[in-house]
Amino acid sequence: MQRIRRILVVLNPEQSDGLALRRAKHIANAIHADLHLLFCDHRHDHTPFIRRLSEALKGEGFRVTTQQANCDHLHPTDAILTAQQTNACDLVIKQHYPDNPLTKNLLTPEDWKLLRHCPVPVLMAKTNRPWNGGLVLAAMDVDNHEGEHRDLQGSIIVHAVDLAALIHGSVHVVCAYPQVFFSSADPSRLMPAGNAAHYLEACSWFQNEYELHDHQLHVAEGPAKAVIPQMAHELAAVICVIGTVARKGLPSMLIGNTAEALLDRVESDVLVLKPHDSDVHLLEPYEEHLPAMEKPQRNP
Repeated sequence: MQRIRRILVVLNPEQSDGLALRRAKHIANAIHADLHLLFCDHRHDHTPFIRRLSEALKGEGFRVTTQQANCDHLHPTDAILTAQQTNACDLVIKQHYPDNPLTKNLLTPEDWKLLRHCPVPVLMAKTNRPWNGGLVLAAMDVDNHEGEHRDLQGSIIVHAVDLAALIHGSVHVVCAYPQVFFSSADPSRLMPAGNAAHYLEACSWFQNEYELHDHQLHVAEGPAKAVIPQMAHELAAVICVIGTVARKGLPSMLIGNTAEALLDRVESDVLVLKPHDSDVHLLEPYEEHLPAMEKPQRNP
């Protein structure tokens, strides 16, 4: 597994002290990662401010590089992807702003584009709630056994457990299942795939591996786009870890991705992963700097 060595922090020149930088500092401080700050603005030169911010962060002990991209800050996706590749960043952190529901139906939102095309994990900062001691919610799709989806579920639970350890919090898991009936005279006969017990059994592999208690598993009937935000709200989650296979083209236009649909619905920060992100281990350098007795624990 590879460690996260450099974090790309996307900053809005109008809110340069925003959520993205706060979250990036929290993670970088814990795992000893470098920060690369990206300002997107084609109207003004922010060099003096960028220099002051960089010096302040270095004074706090961070290793920092900076860049201003000559692009519209409302359409930064191409600049973000270029900066990520050029600077070999292993994690992208960006503040998410609610999308206009009218234009979203006509134009693909910028953050959706970023999630579809970014080759590394993306953390969307949404709230200013403190992370320390908070709850991390892993959204799992345990009934999909295709190769990419199976790898993705492993990545989601690993990152959720890592994040919970990093913020000295707890991890919970939510799984949504559909209610599907046989085509028969008896509508009460549920298909096995629509049975809560079936989904609980499908959770046993990661529940045993990470020693999760039953109260940390939440299996609920309904579409994921509704169940996950509801559970995040009820549990007051500070981070929700979700996955996407990043469908493109006509399938995405017709039905969209669950990860994209959740961005404006979940009342927490959102870490979005893809199948290949299982190669990234968030806590590796953090654990290397701790004595054995101080290794992060998987709190219930």
